[in-house]
Amino acid sequence: MSATPWPRRGPSSKLPPADSLTLPVDPGHFLAEYWQRRPLLVRNAIAGFQPPIDADELAGLAMEAEIESRIVEEADGRWRLSHGPFVEQDFQRSGPWSLLVQAVDQFIPDVAALRQLAAFIPQWRADDVMVSYASDGGSVGPHFDYYDVFLLQGHGERLWRLGQHCDGNSPLLADSDLRILRDFHCEQEYLLGPGDLLYVPPGLAHWGIARGECTTFSIGFRAPARRDLLARLADEVLDNSDGDILLADPGRAPAARAGEISAADIDGARRQALALLQAECAPRWFGELVTEPRYSIEATSVDSDDLAALFDGAALLCRDDSGRLAWAEQRGQLHVFANGASFTTELDLLPWLEGLCARDEADCKGLDADHPAASELLTFLIESGATYVE
Repeated sequence: MSATPWPRRGPSSKLPPADSLTLPVDPGHFLAEYWQRRPLLVRNAIAGFQPPIDADELAGLAMEAEIESRIVEEADGRWRLSHGPFVEQDFQRSGPWSLLVQAVDQFIPDVAALRQLAAFIPQWRADDVMVSYASDGGSVGPHFDYYDVFLLQGHGERLWRLGQHCDGNSPLLADSDLRILRDFHCEQEYLLGPGDLLYVPPGLAHWGIARGECTTFSIGFRAPARRDLLARLADEVLDNSDGDILLADPGRAPAARAGEISAADIDGARRQALALLQAECAPRWFGELVTEPRYSIEATSVDSDDLAALFDGAALLCRDDSGRLAWAEQRGQLHVFANGASFTTELDLLPWLEGLCARDEADCKGLDADHPAASELLTFLIESGATYVE
C-alpha cells in the first residue's frame, strides 16, 4: 500500500448518474420495517460498483493534517489505536490492520454522491461518509454505534457479524482507547462483495473482518443528543418569553408543615415550566443545531460581481460537499439554515431553494435581481460556506 495524492475537487467518473444512485428498496417499507429497528442486507445495491477511491488514494488523504484518520490493529487480543496524519511508512505493517478516514465526502465528489443511496432520509440527518481500508483479517473489533449506518462494500470482501443490542451499560474491554465490546454474541453473518450494502441500526453490535484486502464506505446518519435539543429549545424559549410572568398557584391548599415545599408545589412548577417549552416558537433552535458542521468551515466573502454573474446566468450556485443546508416553512415565512446559522426570508423563494437542495446546484437566472430578499439569501448561502459560485 502506497499513498497517492487525490484532488480536492474533480469530475465524477466512476459512478452511475446521481439519479440512479438509489437503494433498490421501497423507501416506505424500509422506514416502517427496518429504520432504527433491524438490519437489512441489500445485495448488488450498486450494480457493477467501481469504488471512487482506492486504498492508495485513501492513504494519501490520511497524510493530510486537516483530515481525521485512524489506524487500528490487533495482536494477541490487544487492540492499538493510532491517530493521523500519517506518513507512508505507517502503511507498511505486518499483521491485520485497518485505516479509517472520516468525512471523505467533503473532499471527493464521487464519494459525496454515495449519500444519494439513502436520499429518502432527510438531508439534515446525514453525517458523513467514512472510508476504510483493511488488510486481510483487518478489523476494528466488535462494537456498536449510536447512529444509523449504511455499509457499502468497495474493493474486495468483508465478513460482517451482527450480534446483540447494546447500550451505554454494555461492558467494554478495559485498558483500550477503542470502544470494543467485552462480550459479542453473533446472531447473523453476511459476506459482502463489491456493491453489496448492509444497513445497521443504532445499538446493534457488529464486527467487520476483511477477507483479503478491502475497502468499505460507511454512510452515517447522526441525530442530535436529546439534552442538546432541550438546551437549544430552552434557550429559544428564554430569549422570547416574558420575564414578568411569574409562577401562579391559585386555589392552593393551606401549608401543612412549616418550611415544606410540597409535591404539589413541585408538580405545579414543573407543569408551568413545561408549558413554556410546549409553546410554538420559531424553528431556529432546531435548524441551527442540526446543520452545525462537524468540522470548521471557512467563511467566504461575496461581492456585487459574484451576485451579478449569478443573476445573469454566467455562473452557478453550487452546494459545497462539506456544507450543511436545510430549511423549514412556518407561518408564511421561509427559515433557511446553513452550517449552524439561520436566515429568515420570504416564502416565494422556496421553489428555487428546494431545487438547490435537490440538485446540489442552481441557476439563479430565474431570481429577480431587484428582489432584495434574493440578494440577501444568496449572500447568506455563500458567506455561510454552504455554497460557492462556479
